[in-house]
Amino acid sequence: VQLQASGGGLVQAGGSLRLSCAASGRTFSNSVMGWFRQAPGREREFVATIRWSGGRTNYADSVKGRFTISRDNAQNTVYLQMSSLKPEDSAVYFCAAEGAGGDISGRTYAYWGQGTLVTVSS
Repeated sequence: VQLQASGGGLVQAGGSLRLSCAASGRTFSNSVMGWFRQAPGREREFVATIRWSGGRTNYADSVKGRFTISRDNAQNTVYLQMSSLKPEDSAVYFCAAEGAGGDISGRTYAYWGQGTLVTVSS
């Protein structure tokens, strides 16, 4: 199983980026997929999750209203649309799969992508 995260880059504050997480090796039809991030010197932080079946979503308070997580069943891909970006959103963003419902620590997730760097300049 592989999770390939992409879409990171450098953007000015107030700008937008869309991250993608393409899953291969199996389908996650009954799974929770998540995005987490980690800034230098900081702990890993929950960003958003989506339940593959049904599409129920959950967001960290810090991104609610600015970020949108979605999935494309046919492409086996999860997206994170990020808008109104702030410098404090700068981090390496990781996608993860097969987490327990409600887990915002990341500890229960079985699979992790390699991360994609997002840098927001002020």
